[in-house]
Amino acid sequence: MLELRFIRENPGIVRENLRKRHIEEDRLDEFLELDRRRRELLTESESLRNRRKTVSKEIGALKKSGGDADALMAEMRGVGERIKELEAEISRVEEEMNGIVMSLPNICHPSVPEGVDDSDNPTVRTWGEPTRFDFPPKAHYEIGESLGVIDFERAAKLSGARFAVLSGFASRLERALINFMLDLHTQKHGYREVLPPFLVTTETMTATGQLPKFADDLFRTEVSDRELWLIPTAEVPVTNLHRDETLAEKDLPLKYCAYTPCFRSEAGSYGKDTRGLIRQHQFDKVELVKFTRPEDSEEELESLLADAEEVLQLLGLPYRVVQLCSGDLGFSATKTYDIEVWMPAQNKYREISSCSSFTDFQARRGPIRYRPKEGGKSRLVHTLNGSGLAVGRTLAAIFENFQTADGQVMIPEVLAPYFENRFQG
Repeated sequence: MLELRFIRENPGIVRENLRKRHIEEDRLDEFLELDRRRRELLTESESLRNRRKTVSKEIGALKKSGGDADALMAEMRGVGERIKELEAEISRVEEEMNGIVMSLPNICHPSVPEGVDDSDNPTVRTWGEPTRFDFPPKAHYEIGESLGVIDFERAAKLSGARFAVLSGFASRLERALINFMLDLHTQKHGYREVLPPFLVTTETMTATGQLPKFADDLFRTEVSDRELWLIPTAEVPVTNLHRDETLAEKDLPLKYCAYTPCFRSEAGSYGKDTRGLIRQHQFDKVELVKFTRPEDSEEELESLLADAEEVLQLLGLPYRVVQLCSGDLGFSATKTYDIEVWMPAQNKYREISSCSSFTDFQARRGPIRYRPKEGGKSRLVHTLNGSGLAVGRTLAAIFENFQTADGQVMIPEVLAPYFENRFQG
């Protein structure tokens, strides 16, 4: 979340950021009025506390000297009641302010281009040439169904729409991709692998910005008196590993990677990508998470992006990198690059990874701090994360880019150690 003092002192910046993001609901004036009221209440409360402290000494002196302190004691009872009233009002005002602050998105990085939606995202670079065939390419779900390794009908019987059952070659490819990505990021890129819980608390979801903003896009469970949420991405539990902690500067950056299944209700997406593996309620992903010093976060974002790109390069999948414009930028992010892989059957690029910097937006909710090595006051870390990669979408891209005319799928050479041969069908 944004710092209260920053909002108070820079309302123009906050309002301009809302305009850039095309957020029409503007409660900034309400926040500023509440903030003014809170400071008035605090001033009155502090004045009364000081008065009570002073009068308490006078009462003590009067009693010691045998004087009459009844009037002062009666006054202090009234002061005590008023202080209680003020505390209750301050608590109410702060709760309203907090609700507004939780609804305010992160400030866009100065390099973020202005735009309305993904059609305004500029291309940063491309890698590889789009795959072309001398036969009409099939969609990944057509290939999977014809090979009998992707089953949407039985998945619907089990769980409803937007689920898939992978079997045989497809399930093995999914597992191979997970292992390949984890091996690459841990052995070459220096990430530490973790396997976090897939169910987390409301506090955990709130710390990374999923709640309260995106409650409708999440799956929630209730058992007895416990409320837990299915994670939409490993970013949530991994970022929270260091919640309420103060890290040592010498240990930064901390770099984690994690494989988890991810769960999203895809609220508002009905009618989009209704077939195939692109938009599922449950999908596998390997996530990259970093905790850095503020002065290193921009460089670390570029490094994280390169780590995610290398997965596609080694697999031989053509892709492009786009920078998200202000209107397409995520709520908690200050800057985001999307990696989009080429999908021949659709004749277009599709998102397969988002790599984002959140500055101290998540760390303030945490809070997550670090102690400078030269000493002094602790500082908030910067957090970053990115998909390295979305596994199901990578599988879909392999099916489409490595398909053969006779309906088989060639395995990318880098995955050969996980298979007896490079052809499956």
